[in-house]
Amino acid sequence: MLKKIKSTQLKKGMFVNLPGTWLSHSFVRNKFLIRTDKDISEIVDAKIPEVTIDTSKGFDLVEDLDTTSHGCKDISMPIKWEPEKSLSGEFKEAIKSKSMAPDKKAKVVYNHSLSIMKDLFDNPKAEKIQEVKETVYDIVDLILTDDETPRCLLDLTSHDFYTYTHSVNVGVLSIALAKVLFKNHPEHNMQELGAGFFLHDLGKVQIDPGIINKPGRLTDAEMKNMRTHPYQGYKMLKEANQLNEECKIIGMQHHERDDGTGYPRKLKGDEIHIYGRICCIADVYDALTAERSYKPSLAPFEALKIMKEEMLGHFHKDVFQKFVLLFN
Repeated sequence: MLKKIKSTQLKKGMFVNLPGTWLSHSFVRNKFLIRTDKDISEIVDAKIPEVTIDTSKGFDLVEDLDTTSHGCKDISMPIKWEPEKSLSGEFKEAIKSKSMAPDKKAKVVYNHSLSIMKDLFDNPKAEKIQEVKETVYDIVDLILTDDETPRCLLDLTSHDFYTYTHSVNVGVLSIALAKVLFKNHPEHNMQELGAGFFLHDLGKVQIDPGIINKPGRLTDAEMKNMRTHPYQGYKMLKEANQLNEECKIIGMQHHERDDGTGYPRKLKGDEIHIYGRICCIADVYDALTAERSYKPSLAPFEALKIMKEEMLGHFHKDVFQKFVLLFN
């Protein structure tokens, strides 16, 4: 249901339709979910007096207000995790459904993905890795056979920077890019590839949380510690006997840069596997659009602009161009 409201009435959790074209504001799309106060302030600052909200995709002006928390339900943080209320049944139903609306299906898939990834990072056992793989296989099949739901998934990616949220965002973005690059190349095992993308940051469970969550620049010693996580993840997957060799490479190479300035091995150009190149681009994009305690999130257009104008030497040019097309 569509409803017109004043921009100053916007709350986090509303799905907004902006008037005009994307040139009149800093957002890549005119239709998206409001996730942060910054989203609201940018709309107001763009001098857009009135917008349309879609109450079938987000909160209503009155009905979804949470009076106990003095305002709109806060969705800038992930959903409250309650293991006894498993999302697996709803996820399986959504994956199989031929009639469920793409936006609803995307929400179910995204929330379940967050749930299993948080569970894995809390308890990184081999059986949890297997559970993630099985879920990702279903997500890959969905993205490969459906165009509308993946587009909705890209809209849903959250701006917080919990490691498990980042892993889901990078996984979705990377699979979508791999679909474009490998569409007519059956030699790629897309299911294993998708699992590799989702698990690219698994090694961070071996890093001190104080370093990962530090609200500011890391010291040289802390950065050296942080830069061990690609190898730590590779080792964990190898010890758990999970994923094929090419897909384990994703975790090792997602911080390598085309110009040789990356880590852990300072690989350059064609020394970097195409899978590592894909994940590198998605990883940087999600880091730029994430909100941290020491920096605001960037709008998608701003992030892509920085990647093109200031960081293009980090990426394979043709792969980056294909990535940009995902947002058109």
